[in-house]
Amino acid sequence: MILRPAIPDDVPNLVRMGRDSFNHAFAHLYRPEDLAEFLGEVHAEGAVLEEVTGEECCHCLAEVDGELVGYCKMRYPGSFGEYSDARNPITLSQLYTTPARTGEGIGAALMEWAIGHASALGCDAIQLSVYAENFGAQRFYQRYGFGKIADITFKVGNHIDPEFLYEMRLEEEKKA
Repeated sequence: MILRPAIPDDVPNLVRMGRDSFNHAFAHLYRPEDLAEFLGEVHAEGAVLEEVTGEECCHCLAEVDGELVGYCKMRYPGSFGEYSDARNPITLSQLYTTPARTGEGIGAALMEWAIGHASALGCDAIQLSVYAENFGAQRFYQRYGFGKIADITFKVGNHIDPEFLYEMRLEEEKKA
């Protein structure tokens, strides 16, 4: 497996994987018009290209034999600072793997990259939101030392989901 930063040529594959992964996990929760609105805002070529070429987001891609099998996106500065006393948090916005390849260590490799990236930036915490009923993702994040710090919401079209805000303190990670 190769981990590498995203470039503009990767945008179509990022859009496809983002849409496929989100739909696989969550499409059944939403009305078609809410899902279409969300995908059109978040997983659209223009929005993803802006993130890939901008300063606020950093994408790490996981490839096997030249095929995109996962990615994660870090947003700096973080999006949830008001919920924590962390002085310099970063947000892990997405960590997706190809659904058929879940359990192959792709997510773990991306999480290790994310922790290293946050540490290199001098961040003291990584924060992320996770759907309140996505128990598999919650267990995955908890294995890395993430814990719930707040109840928040996540909007998909006009639908509001209950989410948990998780945080991992990097100082605590280094002591462990």
